[in-house]
Amino acid sequence: MSPHPLTAAPLAARMRPRTLEEFVGQTHILGPGCLLRRAIEADRIQSLIFYGPPGTGKTSLAEIIARQTRSHFERLSGVETGVAEVRRVLAASAHRLERTGRPTLLFLDEIHRLNRAQQDVLLPEVESGVIRLIGATTENPFFFINAPLVSRSLVFELEPLSEEDLLILLRRALADPERGLGRLRVEAAEDALRHLARVSDGDARRALNALEIAVLTTPPAVDGVIRISVDAAQQSVQKKAVVYDAAGDAHYDTISAFIKSLRGSDPDAALYWLAKMIHAGEDPRFIARRLTICAAEDVGLADPMALVIALAAQQAAERIGWPEARIPLAEATLYIAAAPKSNSAYLAIEAALEDVRQNRTQPVPRPLRDAHYHGAQRLGHGSGYQYPHDYPGHWVAQDYLGVDKVFYRPTDQGMEKRLRKRLRLWQEEVSGSDPKTNQAQNHASQGT
Repeated sequence: MSPHPLTAAPLAARMRPRTLEEFVGQTHILGPGCLLRRAIEADRIQSLIFYGPPGTGKTSLAEIIARQTRSHFERLSGVETGVAEVRRVLAASAHRLERTGRPTLLFLDEIHRLNRAQQDVLLPEVESGVIRLIGATTENPFFFINAPLVSRSLVFELEPLSEEDLLILLRRALADPERGLGRLRVEAAEDALRHLARVSDGDARRALNALEIAVLTTPPAVDGVIRISVDAAQQSVQKKAVVYDAAGDAHYDTISAFIKSLRGSDPDAALYWLAKMIHAGEDPRFIARRLTICAAEDVGLADPMALVIALAAQQAAERIGWPEARIPLAEATLYIAAAPKSNSAYLAIEAALEDVRQNRTQPVPRPLRDAHYHGAQRLGHGSGYQYPHDYPGHWVAQDYLGVDKVFYRPTDQGMEKRLRKRLRLWQEEVSGSDPKTNQAQNHASQGT
């Protein structure tokens, strides 16, 4: 009989699935007819890279593949393995293949921890088929793994498990008398299991370990039954773990979602992504910088106050830090999300920069040149310049560029609508005499 659950390996390790039928989740790559499932069932596995957050089944899937494809299984960790150990496994694999014809499946956990030179050692044997490599990584393989190794492998991204997936695993663990907790008399409230599934963030290992802690630390009742309440479940998971690496995909994906929610005028979504970053301990200065950029790029002249508020939030965040910085950052987030949007300032400077890069650099017209030094007048600098404040409305028609170019196209959003109207009025005053102004007027009337 198997060891008693109280003295055996951790519950998450004991409950690893042994077959594809026991495997829960990842139906996008393991569902009927999917490429990976067909390759496993046909024993046509070559080299694979499993990429995804912790507790999604990368190691379990590698072990299932080894059993189902009748391969010799070797496991190494990128944290502990050096070149010598890798070479030893590769040499043994070549000898085994030559002697018995049995292939070796090398599972390299945290393969991204191997340096470039260590990864290069694998290439010849992967290419020749001496080993079938399965690399597991929580980091984007296209950034952290050598391109030649990635090009010789199929890359599959594993997703966090859903709450329903985790509930299946938790109930299975409670019912399994051989590997799980089935030999103990445990009654877990449904809302307690749902709490564990919810706060585990798609991590099966975290959910199962929390369940085991709850069972082991809850004394039986008078009738000998261990009853797991919501309170016991909450105590077993003191703080929800958010998958968030300040230098990895989670960092960039979350800030991307935050900015796109702001740009899309969804304050609730923006607040959620902000809260995730706050909970994960993101640098408040980083969030504030992104808010400032968004205020200028996506709100712009439709509401210039957005930039003022963003800058104020940035200054406040730098001065006070967490946890109080969450308040001005939330204020700026809500203002920017709810503000009218215009990217005309961004498009205008991009168009002007492109013109400077691609076309002939325009000389400064003589009336606009500096005339404050001795001899400037003899060169004609400043001659003919008309001082706008000397004219009605503090505006006068004159050429400030020397060529016909239009970069700024105001929209009709928010306060920018007033700017557009003002520019049109000025353009109309000289439209009959200045071809450049006629062109600018046409562009302005087209908006974006």
